[in-house]
Amino acid sequence: MANLLYQTIEQISREKHIEPEVIVAAIEDAMIVAARKYYKTEEDLRAKFNPDSGQVEVFAVRPVVEEVTDPKKEFTLAEAKRFDPNVEVGGEIVIPKPTDVLGRIAAQTAKQVIMQKVREAERDTIYNEYNGRVGELVNCVVKRTEGPDVIVDLGRAEARMPKREQSRLETYNIGDRLRVVIRAVDRSAKGPQVIVSRADPILVQRLFEMEVPEIYDGTVQIRAAAREAGERTKIAVQSRDKDVDPVGACVGMKGMRVQSIIRELRGEKIDIIPYSEDTVQFAQKALSPAKVTRVQIIDPETRHLEVIVEDTQLSLAIGKKGQNVRLASKLIGWNVDIKSEEEKRQEIEAQMTALTAPGTPLSELKGVGPKTIERIEAHGVSSIEKLADMTPEQLTEIPGIGEKMVEKIQLSVAAYFQSLENPQPEGESLEALAEEETAEGAAEQADAAEETAEAADVAGENIEAPTEEEEVAAAAEAAAAQGQAGNAEPDAPVKDSDKHGNK
Repeated sequence: MANLLYQTIEQISREKHIEPEVIVAAIEDAMIVAARKYYKTEEDLRAKFNPDSGQVEVFAVRPVVEEVTDPKKEFTLAEAKRFDPNVEVGGEIVIPKPTDVLGRIAAQTAKQVIMQKVREAERDTIYNEYNGRVGELVNCVVKRTEGPDVIVDLGRAEARMPKREQSRLETYNIGDRLRVVIRAVDRSAKGPQVIVSRADPILVQRLFEMEVPEIYDGTVQIRAAAREAGERTKIAVQSRDKDVDPVGACVGMKGMRVQSIIRELRGEKIDIIPYSEDTVQFAQKALSPAKVTRVQIIDPETRHLEVIVEDTQLSLAIGKKGQNVRLASKLIGWNVDIKSEEEKRQEIEAQMTALTAPGTPLSELKGVGPKTIERIEAHGVSSIEKLADMTPEQLTEIPGIGEKMVEKIQLSVAAYFQSLENPQPEGESLEALAEEETAEGAAEQADAAEETAEAADVAGENIEAPTEEEEVAAAAEAAAAQGQAGNAEPDAPVKDSDKHGNK
């Protein structure tokens, strides 16, 4: 019996790649759970596997204390003397618990605990083994399918290949042998923890390392790779030896090396491009097989490029459904805009027309008087478009224009652009024209009133208030003037003849 149990432990250890000590610890924990459930006790239970007899012995352990706080778990010294006369305070009393009385339910509980512990140990072993192998190329066999996912056998563990990690042009049957790359290891997954991929660009890099000795020994390096699985892959290679052609080394004699990789990828197209530190030159090579006329860097901070190609090369540069330019953008790490020569020429012509075309004169602006328009034109602004680009601070710098006038100008400019977006019907044009003439007259009067008010404000600011001495002097002058008027000679008396004549 002892040999049979120990042989079973060793067999499970070999199959699950778990240390025998881990399985023994699981059995001991299971026996403790089963004994506690059977005896319904709160005592501190311990179990020990005896390899000689093949039995798992269970003990209840109680410490010896001077004052008992929990009678179910502790012994006084007097009670402990009954089991061991030599025991002292601070020691422990070990009481054996029979295990042959454990029933079927307790045995089933022990079995479940053992299986759970073994599964946890197996998952820890798989995680520790494959976590450091992420990005490694491995061989596997298709075992089964679970919905859209494919479960493969790695030999020592199962792995899962989700739908997103599968090549779109491939179908997988049970028993197929595949080369996959380990994508990740998920410790919290319920099923297989290892995630493998057939769509990752690293798979192409690992296949080139196997087929090309120059890449394996480091003479040729793969600097970047972009892939759309099942359709096309672009890789950028660079040689550390000036005498070794990186593209030729990857292609091989008569294309034998790259053809082997294409067969492994089920006919996927592969573009091998020489890497360059110069972004412009690298972008020209990345868009092959299209011929690029020129490349211009638009914004280095946002990594934005503009590529110009001939009209006949535009569709080739873009590729099927934008595939070529999309892969090139991933490869160089820049945003790429492709334009034909004709599109670029039309764009430049439109820009030149916008620069040379005269703007709308300020006289078309409704609600602003002619005097205000003269001041604005004198400041160098001759069109409504230029006026719209000015800030309120710039407008207030124009002599004779205050904050109220700035608000009126802004409203008039906004109304002008709104009328361009929403033109009025012809039937309303006459009424609108009459309203505009009335508004222009009112605007001129308002401008004049505002100018008068602003001039008065300026004059009021320039006149200083009289001081107290000036007020006293003014009052003295007024009093002196009145005294002089009182001391003047009275008018001559009127003669009686004059009175009668006047009558």
